[in-house]
Amino acid sequence: MTIRLPERMADVVSRRNAPAGAGGPRHVVVVGGGVAGLATAALLASRGHQVDLLEKNADLGGRVGSVERDGYRFDTGASWWLMPEVFEHFFELLGTTVAAELELTVLDPSYRVFFEGHPHPVDLRPDREHNRALFESIEPGAGDAFDAYLRSAEDTYDMALRRFLYTSFDSPGAFLHPDVLRRAPRLGRLLTRSLEKHVAASFRDNRLRQVLGYPAVFLGSSPDRTPSMYHLMSRLDLGDQVLYPQGGFTRLVEVLASLARRHGARLHTGTEVTRILTRSDARGRARVAGVEHTRADEGTSTVTADLVVGAADLHHLETALVDPEHRTHPEPAWKKRSPGPGAVLALLGVEGRLPQLPHHSLFFTADWAQNFGDIFGSRARVPDPASIYVCKPSETDPTVAPEGCENLFVLVPVPADPGIGHGGDDGGGSPAVEQAADRAIDQVAAWAGIPDLRDRIRVRRTIGPRDFETGYHAWRGGALGLEHTLRQSAFLRPGNASAKVDGLLYAGSTTVPGVGLPMCLISAELVLKRVTGDLSSLPVPPRTVP
Repeated sequence: MTIRLPERMADVVSRRNAPAGAGGPRHVVVVGGGVAGLATAALLASRGHQVDLLEKNADLGGRVGSVERDGYRFDTGASWWLMPEVFEHFFELLGTTVAAELELTVLDPSYRVFFEGHPHPVDLRPDREHNRALFESIEPGAGDAFDAYLRSAEDTYDMALRRFLYTSFDSPGAFLHPDVLRRAPRLGRLLTRSLEKHVAASFRDNRLRQVLGYPAVFLGSSPDRTPSMYHLMSRLDLGDQVLYPQGGFTRLVEVLASLARRHGARLHTGTEVTRILTRSDARGRARVAGVEHTRADEGTSTVTADLVVGAADLHHLETALVDPEHRTHPEPAWKKRSPGPGAVLALLGVEGRLPQLPHHSLFFTADWAQNFGDIFGSRARVPDPASIYVCKPSETDPTVAPEGCENLFVLVPVPADPGIGHGGDDGGGSPAVEQAADRAIDQVAAWAGIPDLRDRIRVRRTIGPRDFETGYHAWRGGALGLEHTLRQSAFLRPGNASAKVDGLLYAGSTTVPGVGLPMCLISAELVLKRVTGDLSSLPVPPRTVP
């Protein structure tokens, strides 16, 4: 789906997005080779800039990683393909289409939900009428409420795409547009009421409340901490399709890297940036000069640059790479911020088939207040029992497991605390990580009716918060990025430009617009808009790319 621009704006935005001239930044260094970094490198290179991307790890992709062992291939990060129009638009900016680069499969069911205390799971499907009937069967009258809820979600989603997601909030235009002013009272209510309370106002049954509240987890938060503005997420999983790229989400990384190289970007792995270099301009203001980096085989080197884009974790960039006097976000500023949840991941290769599980499954405990309190509360601990997520990509993709076997990705949300420990192979991780994985495996076995699940596991690897901290410099070992509370959403989220160093920009899940693959792609586009001086709140119009 193409994101269309109103005709009255198209010409203005096109002029603003002409390639930077001789006075614009010509040599760009991108710090970090995750999805946001790769997307930024590809976009800027496609506009004629010389781009060097520096990634500290041996592989590109960041949190969207991959592990292979004994014929199994596991994605270690993102597993839901939502907001397809954002992907379509981004690929159009690079002169191609999603269909030309990837093979997407529609999942049916979209996902299955197992509820504690209820013997029968429910399936949500890419069929709005089915989902409406399901709601009505669980709670008489909920079908009409479902219709009203989705209408509101669609309207809010459309507003977000047109006014709030594709802007860095540098211009008041996003707030003064008639679309926004007309909806101001309603938007105020959606921002100041929690998603939990918003859902509870329309639905009584706890199961329906959980289905509608769970999207908060996609945002790195909980239903009681997330503004109800984000009920727009239900437009994606209940009113649209959930997709899967054949080959796994590592294919997206491969495609982004290929597109970046195709447009001339140079991608360097095993290259860790250790400092962002600055100089004083004629006015005595700090301006980016390049980066210092290390390679195992070369020692310390420097690369000069006119523009540096930090696409790694913002806390690490600001507190470790930028000199103290030039920090927009020094350490004290982080005391008022929340990293969202950590995660314990269990990657399991299972012998034999598991027909009890579709591609996506959610396991919800009855006491969510306790569950989310364990993760975000003042006395944080690993939840027991936990509400967990299980992905079985072998349901859809025959390349991720040996024939006749299954590939399981089990995610247990936990506090963002590296002290929980690291993972390992075959039970070799930290005790708290392995115990959380064991409990999750037993929970899936009991709730889904797979009594011999543990005995059939042939490959096991766990990943814990410490691995996120060491592997990706993730602040406090967080798995996603800054959570979407009111204080960390929209214009209140950390901006994507340094206030103290000219030419230092940011992309990724710790800046605007937020967490998730679509948001990372948009963050790259916001960097492009800054470089070209585009202050609109609209997406950049596609153009012919050489």
